[in-house]
Amino acid sequence: MLKLQRPILVGGIVLSFGLWLAQSAYDSVMELGEYTLWGAIAFGTGFWFLQQRRSQNQESLPRSTPVDLAAVENTIAFTETIITQLDQESEARDASARLREQVAQLKTELDRKEITIAVTGDKGVGKTALIKALETLYSNSQPWPDLSVQFQETPGLFTVKDSGIEAQTTAMDIALGSDLVLFVTAGDLTDSELQALQQLSAPHQRSILVLNKQDQYLSTQRATVLQTLRQRVLGRLDPEDVVAIASNPAPVKVRQHQPDASVKEWLEPQTPDLTLLNDRLTQILTQEQQQLVWASTIRAMTRVQAQAKQELNHLRRDRALPIIEQYQWIAAAAAFANPVPALDLLATAAISAQLVTELGDIYQQKFSLSQAQEAAKTLGSLMVKLGLVELSTQAIGNMLKSHALTYVAGGAVQGVSAAYLTRLAGLSLIEYFQEQEQSETSPNPQQFNPEQLTQKLKQVFQQNQRAAFMQGFVKQAVAHLIPKSSQPQPLLKKPMRYAHATRTAVSGQLSA
Repeated sequence: MLKLQRPILVGGIVLSFGLWLAQSAYDSVMELGEYTLWGAIAFGTGFWFLQQRRSQNQESLPRSTPVDLAAVENTIAFTETIITQLDQESEARDASARLREQVAQLKTELDRKEITIAVTGDKGVGKTALIKALETLYSNSQPWPDLSVQFQETPGLFTVKDSGIEAQTTAMDIALGSDLVLFVTAGDLTDSELQALQQLSAPHQRSILVLNKQDQYLSTQRATVLQTLRQRVLGRLDPEDVVAIASNPAPVKVRQHQPDASVKEWLEPQTPDLTLLNDRLTQILTQEQQQLVWASTIRAMTRVQAQAKQELNHLRRDRALPIIEQYQWIAAAAAFANPVPALDLLATAAISAQLVTELGDIYQQKFSLSQAQEAAKTLGSLMVKLGLVELSTQAIGNMLKSHALTYVAGGAVQGVSAAYLTRLAGLSLIEYFQEQEQSETSPNPQQFNPEQLTQKLKQVFQQNQRAAFMQGFVKQAVAHLIPKSSQPQPLLKKPMRYAHATRTAVSGQLSA
């Protein structure tokens, strides 16, 4: 018996085979299929264009904003919700127990009196000298006696380690794990430095931009350089959060005339000039100490969320892959059995809609019948627009030509292509759903984002177009479509037997 819990799939397959039997309605079905396809393409293209225009009009100025206790509590609650979801979907409890321990530890640190200040910047800007000067300054007199302050230097930004890996990731991890960041530069910001500073500004990371080595500029130039920096970061940092210092000023040559008319010269060391930075640090640590701790807690909780989501996505992917494999072979069988391209479209659309529904259930994205159908249309139109259908069919056709008996067997190319495209659609949906924000207050799925889905389709297509993979996939698909025990001699004389055998296979999979 057919499994009626899959109404989209059952209805689509039945409709497809029914139309195939109705030869008299062939022309009208072709016309309907053509209009349906072009309508889907037009809808998907128009929606994508509107989203593009909307995203271009939206301006974003990432900036560190103050946080309050309510924001911290909401982040903690949301993190615990994800961990609870992981508990419900996983038989093992090791991962969730470890994550709960991290959450409990962060809760105990909400009132801590220790502040970590990261000093970051490109290589050669004076990070080490700055930390040494600050530690010397505060070892004698500290303006916040009830607070413990630790300075931590990051690796140089934009440098490459011996292993060939950029140090920026490590530096950013250290900076985002601190309570306050001193971003040091020795001149005007480069584009790379500006992008790094923007990364720090976005997740509530309090930062101060420090212009070091100001002693290398003439007195008339210092104000100009400082003002230029403040203009460059306008909207990301307040003007008072951009300060100029000299952590290790160059020694000054001193010339002294002696009584005997000789001249004595020497280099006299200069005292570090940290006045502006010291004043700003004192003000921030006095007035914003609690906000710094709360903001750090939110960032740490976000990292715990990421770990929980990663564990959850691994579980869901393991459940989703067998479903994708099941539907790719159903799509292959339906396309192989139907010699009419328009009917292939109807069957594949029904299969894709059912695939959207079942994958959506796994990823807590509940789709209605109409939403699943629209999502399937969007997927189909994107595949056509990106040229994936044509490229896949050509590649698979060339591979099948080396198997003469298989190539002439009815719709072998269409069947294998349908399986391959269904797999691409399923894998793209997995990647797409994994990036969607989980929200218990919004149980209905958000409208599909064509731009984001397009990127996932391109990514998955590139990962699955390797010759070795496609050859293995074609071989596996042929084994599903034409079992060795069912191959007649020769294939050309009785192509209809394979359509009948495949329809039987489809019915068997549906009732399974």
